[in-house]
Amino acid sequence: MTSVSHMDSPHVVDLGLTQMLSLLVDQNLDAAELDVHLIGGYDDTLLEHNNGTSESNADVDSHSFPLCSKVVEALQRRRQHFHIRTLFVLAHNTRIDSNGISHPIVTGFVVETCTGTITPANFDRSSRSPDEVVRRIRVTVSSGDPTWNGKLLETYDAKKDRYQIAACSWTPRWQYIALSLQQLSDSEILLRCSTSPLSEGPDFVDNERRLFGYLIKHPNWKETFPARKPRIFERTADGGWRRC
Repeated sequence: MTSVSHMDSPHVVDLGLTQMLSLLVDQNLDAAELDVHLIGGYDDTLLEHNNGTSESNADVDSHSFPLCSKVVEALQRRRQHFHIRTLFVLAHNTRIDSNGISHPIVTGFVVETCTGTITPANFDRSSRSPDEVVRRIRVTVSSGDPTWNGKLLETYDAKKDRYQIAACSWTPRWQYIALSLQQLSDSEILLRCSTSPLSEGPDFVDNERRLFGYLIKHPNWKETFPARKPRIFERTADGGWRRC
């Protein structure tokens, strides 16, 4: 079996790892052996100086290093035995452009669940599956929902092959935040809303504006998740998705 997650904060690592393992093994068993692939974090502290040499600047906060360190430490503390098969993070996953700006080499990948094979991939908007804006909003606002405190957001039900986007709440204050951010220029949104503004993809600002627009139009989370029920999408015969 295969379990895949996206972790963007050390805060979710411990509970997130427990969530992932609960789908794979009996966590009371000490003998379980699992392969691990860590991919995606890059060296976001590199700066290019006028003399043409690149070095790490202690005054620049790193987001990737604390996260990668936390994941490895959490694996070490578990009862199970983990074999790290891929460690494509930090310097290994970093390229420097002609302006001295660091960028991740791999920003996405696909997993063949039958074999565990991993292949780097890029995803355009048409391949991001259903309810993209709502899923983005959950990532943005979930820290304020005690239901998801420190947890990974559940999205896909592998047993039933369907998207089951679990409910997440947000306060009306997000409407005012979204209204304020929507008035900013593209460059200001990039600086305010990204931890790596120089390395974002070309559609980052557009995605953020779509998120703001939804929060402005739907300040009450119950409109999106009535009775706190999940939003469920089933696969159609042509490979698309249909809301249940």
